[in-house]
Amino acid sequence: MDIASERQMELKHSGLGISSFITSIISGLAMFFLVIIAAMMESAGGIDEESAQAIILGLFVIGFLFLSLISFGLGIAGLLQKNRKKIFAILGTVFSGVTLFGTIFLMVLGIVAG
Repeated sequence: MDIASERQMELKHSGLGISSFITSIISGLAMFFLVIIAAMMESAGGIDEESAQAIILGLFVIGFLFLSLISFGLGIAGLLQKNRKKIFAILGTVFSGVTLFGTIFLMVLGIVAG
């Protein structure tokens, strides 16, 4: 074995990267299900924007967007760590970025269309 492969084997995964990956998966799945729930509510006769269901749904969307933003920050911090494996930090950053930008895109699309 050469020195580079020994060093690669010795590196540990970034704790921040693992945290980013886990929270990005949770927030992404939750956001997916919230969009499905909102679509089902809209197709069942529309959503009254002042109803308790719409307010609770909106609060959950805001909460999971915030969790996704935290996940994005953890991923960036994991990428900046030295002497750590970066695969979970990369995955967490990508997944949370897709969740953030995808949700914001759907919101803008809804505002323009509605």
